[in-house]
Amino acid sequence: MRNDIRICDKCKHMKVKTALSKIRVIAPDAEVKVACKSYCGPCSRFAFIFINGRYVTATTEDEVIEKAKKYVK
Repeated sequence: MRNDIRICDKCKHMKVKTALSKIRVIAPDAEVKVACKSYCGPCSRFAFIFINGRYVTATTEDEVIEKAKKYVK
């Protein structure tokens, strides 16, 4: 089963280009969708990733990707 990973292209705490490359390392088979997730309240305060049905948040891009590792299938 493929991983479903989604990130917001408007998030101020993550850069799409670097986040995508880091996500590909932890989940090379992932289907990563980049678009607004309508999660604007938390998105304005934290970096976040929506992974396999769960929102994962942290203060930085690196921290959120590290936290998201445990949800990779």
